[in-house]
Parts: sequence; C-alpha cells; structure tokens
Amino acid sequence: QLVESGGGLVQPGGSLRLSCAASAYTFRGNHVAWFRQAPGKVREGVAYISSQGGTITYADSVKGRFIISRDNAENTVYLQLNSLKLEDTAIYYCAAGFAGGSVFRAANYGYWGQGTQVTVS
Repeated sequence: QLVESGGGLVQPGGSLRLSCAASAYTFRGNHVAWFRQAPGKVREGVAYISSQGGTITYADSVKGRFIISRDNAENTVYLQLNSLKLEDTAIYYCAAGFAGGSVFRAANYGYWGQGTQVTVS
C-alpha cells in the first residue's frame, strides 16, 4: 500500500528525492512520516507531515537539510534529502496510519512501505 522509490548511491554533500506513493484509500486523510534504519540501529523518525501539510516536524539530525512535502492529488509524499552526510546512510521507510502519540514512534503507524536504500559514500 506504500511504495518508496528514489534511493541510491550519492556522494557526501549530494542530494536525493525520495517518493512514497500510496493508494488513495491509504493516503486520504492520513498523516505520513519518513523513518530510517541503519544497520545495527533502531528505526528513527526523520520527518513528519500532517494530512493537509499544515504541520511538519523534523528530527534534529536532519533539520535544515531534509524537506518533506506531499501532493494529495497524486497520493504521494516526498522527502528531499540535501547536504547528505555519511551518517544518513540507511534504509528509508514511509509510514502512514498514524494512531496518535509521538509522531516519531514507529509503533504508532499502521502502514509501512518496503523501504528504499540510501547510501552516502
């Protein structure tokens, strides 16, 4: 129901744009977040956007470098990754079906994509 794309290999300082496409049923009225998980680390939330885009939140580690946006007409959420660092290397997941609580708590989301690999090297 959620399909991420846009990952790849990029040099430090480079940029990528990730996309998360969803069915209209999954996307409609849903808040969406991007998480990432590096090898051996817990999954961490990096960006959140409310259903109409009125509320956006970033993790401190990506603030000022990543931009989350959404196109409700296209049922797609984007994550623009700029000024990439080695430590941004991870599998990036989008999540929907937010049940309330902390926006960066993975257990609060009911729908997940399969992830897209971002490697900064």
